[in-house]
Amino acid sequence: MRHLLLALPFALLPVIAHAAEHHHHDHHDEHASLGSHEHGVAQLDAALEGTVLEIELRSPAINLLGFEHAANSAEDKRKVADTRAQLEQPDRLFGLSGEAGCKLDEARLESPLFAGKDHEHEHEQHDAGTHSDVHAHYRYDCSAPDALTGLDLQALFEAFPGTEKIQAQVIGPNGQQGKLLRATQAQITF
Repeated sequence: MRHLLLALPFALLPVIAHAAEHHHHDHHDEHASLGSHEHGVAQLDAALEGTVLEIELRSPAINLLGFEHAANSAEDKRKVADTRAQLEQPDRLFGLSGEAGCKLDEARLESPLFAGKDHEHEHEQHDAGTHSDVHAHYRYDCSAPDALTGLDLQALFEAFPGTEKIQAQVIGPNGQQGKLLRATQAQITF
């Protein structure tokens, strides 16, 4: 399954570029690229194969936290803890259909900002010019995958208002597709 998610950015790059170019003509959209660190833009890859649904979300930390520097103040540390808690409850963020019976098997969150006290020396080297990203990986087992028709990311946009756009790519029973999502158009089908 992991190989499918890794192949998505390359397989769907023309689809995403085409969608961004034809649906949104502002300067940011025309120059958005997969894998780049662009504030306000996140990437989401999802693959449904059999009963297994895998979702990967990659975002600049500023979209989720409102900052990218090491959390030094009590307020920043609270924001990091709150953001991590939200990301650890992905059922609330991805709008998975209850009929699909998807149960979370695995969740991994990676970011230098989520590192504990053992990694403080890394934070000291994290200067203002460095960009921090958050990478979240989720694996679900779905008892009725046919009932899972897509993802609805409206709750993700609401939880993290710094996220303006999500370059979503999915592989499912009906093939693959890519779509540029916004809070006003937050659904993608499998």
